[in-house]
Amino acid sequence: MSRAPSCALTTEKTYRDFDLRLKFKGEAAGNSGVFFHARITGIDPQHGPDIEGIQVEVDPNVGKHTGGLYESGVRGWVMMPAAQGEQALKPGEWNDLEVSVRGNHIVTQLNGVKVADYTDTSPRFTDGVIGLQIHTGGGVRMRWKEIYIKEK
Repeated sequence: MSRAPSCALTTEKTYRDFDLRLKFKGEAAGNSGVFFHARITGIDPQHGPDIEGIQVEVDPNVGKHTGGLYESGVRGWVMMPAAQGEQALKPGEWNDLEVSVRGNHIVTQLNGVKVADYTDTSPRFTDGVIGLQIHTGGGVRMRWKEIYIKEK
C-alpha cells in the first residue's frame, strides 16, 4: 500500500471485483471510511488528498451509519444501513468489516450482520484503488488491522 499525505492509505493497484475483510477500532470521536473504486484527484497541503469514489462509512459511534455507502465528490449517501446494521457496531472494541464488490453490486457486513446490499445503477467508476480514510482535524483516531483483499 502507498500512503497519501495525512489521511489516506491506498492500494497501489486498482481493483474491480473483490472481497475485503478488515478489523477496525475507533478510539476517538469522528468518522473514517474505506474507499473503493476510488481516485485521488488532488492533494490539499492542509487536509491531505481529495478522494472520489464509494466509501463504506466507519464511525466509532452506534447509529452513525457504519457500513452504509457514501459517494464522495458526487451523490453523497447512496445506501443507508439497514436498521439492524445500525446496531451491529461494538464501540471501543475491534469490529469486523466485510465488503464484497462484484461489478456494481456491493454488500457490506459489520460483525456478521448485513448492513448494505446495493446495486448501483449509475456507478461513476467501475474500478479504482481501495483506501483507508481518516478525516483530518477533530482528533479522529482509528485503528485498522488484519486487512485482507481477494480479487474475484
